[in-house]
Amino acid sequence: MTHPERPHRNFYGRLKGKHLKNSQRGYLDEDLSALSPGLVDWDVNPDRTPLDLQTRFDGKPVWLEIGFGGGEHMVHQAAQNPDVGIIGCEPYINGVAMLLGKIRRAGTDGVAVYPGDVRDMFDVLPDASIDRAFLLYPDPWPKSRHHRRRFVTEEHLQPLARVLKPGATFRVATDIPDYVRQTMQEVPRHGFTWTAQGPEDWRVAWDDWISTRYEQKALREGRTPHYMTFTRDPD
Repeated sequence: MTHPERPHRNFYGRLKGKHLKNSQRGYLDEDLSALSPGLVDWDVNPDRTPLDLQTRFDGKPVWLEIGFGGGEHMVHQAAQNPDVGIIGCEPYINGVAMLLGKIRRAGTDGVAVYPGDVRDMFDVLPDASIDRAFLLYPDPWPKSRHHRRRFVTEEHLQPLARVLKPGATFRVATDIPDYVRQTMQEVPRHGFTWTAQGPEDWRVAWDDWISTRYEQKALREGRTPHYMTFTRDPD
């Protein structure tokens, strides 16, 4: 039996910081495997068999957070929405360790953690399986020649559209004006509609929002957050 050929995917960004605390190493060793969403990586799932999300989350709706940073938003949403399952993807292992510590302290259920590239996760998510997705303060890649590295490009938006259910919500938060521009240009091209009815719809945070450490840094440095909500168009 032949397996699909693993695509060549450039990865930009950090996978690990300079130092992990002993407690964080413990979280990774003791907690991470139990929070797996299933077989995602190519070495354990070369056939790219889709994940069984219905079994993994007991039939609950499933949300996806792309790049959860330190994990405060993901844990907040899980605590506020016990009737939902949430998958978080983050390749930066220090952020994964921070999230695991928050999960342990909060006793949060209904979460799964993938410590890797969301593109590998997209490979194994079933069509129209995700009810909501979050992209919160993604890496801005500010230099013009690096804009192709941003999430809001065809390489990421096309598979995101495939895995979201028609009518599903896609939330984007950023403090970078040029990222807003690219988001507004590219996301609607890939099967999404911006839901804003007026300026307050992107100036004011969502009712269930918790301000992350990245947002607090942006505010301290005088940058303005933008909150954009899209819905997945019907097929």
